[in-house]
Amino acid sequence: MITVIHGDDVISSRNYFLEEKNKAKNPIVFDESNLSLENLVKSLEGGSLFGSENEIFIDTLFSGKTKPAEEIIDYLENNSKNCDIYIWENQEIKRLSTTLKNSVSKLFKLPQNLFTFLDSLKPGTERNVVLYHEALQGISEEVLFYMIVRQFRLMLALLEKSKENIDEIKRLAPWQTGKLIRQAAIFGKEKLLKNYEQLVTLDLGYKSGGLAQTLSQNIDIFLLDL
Repeated sequence: MITVIHGDDVISSRNYFLEEKNKAKNPIVFDESNLSLENLVKSLEGGSLFGSENEIFIDTLFSGKTKPAEEIIDYLENNSKNCDIYIWENQEIKRLSTTLKNSVSKLFKLPQNLFTFLDSLKPGTERNVVLYHEALQGISEEVLFYMIVRQFRLMLALLEKSKENIDEIKRLAPWQTGKLIRQAAIFGKEKLLKNYEQLVTLDLGYKSGGLAQTLSQNIDIFLLDL
């Protein structure tokens, strides 16, 4: 059976993928560095592993830098009856039923009020905190923090016309890019840089365990100071 783990909630989907891999007794892992039809055949057929307890884990088959060859997709579909195959993608794969017909979709979606919160972020309003706590009811503070950092990174990149995050920006629809540019203009370059530096410092403090308060409390303070 093929299970495709995908969606815009990349933290939850990634955690699920890693949990399944950690539970497997003999996981075979492929990513962009070693995924090829030849390697799949060697691993699956050469060792006579089909029908055993081995499980296959593929990191970004569709959304990687190179598109998968049709023969890889065909091979997976035709050789998955006696093997569990998990595919993780860092975005939602549209029309999965036609892209990979013999697969099960494990979709991780972010709540809509999260995007309402992110799109409403602007300096000098307590509404930032109100919307943050509304979004927090349906998602973890870690995911919310990741999305706040991402929002400021995208705004800064678009305002500076930076190429640093060009791959991520390319995946945005024109209306999304337009909203981010207008939002970035409200902040201005100087304030965006300052806010982004604050987020980086907060991230380092959280990862190192050096925060005096909880992550959520620190996010409150950050939003109140915008």
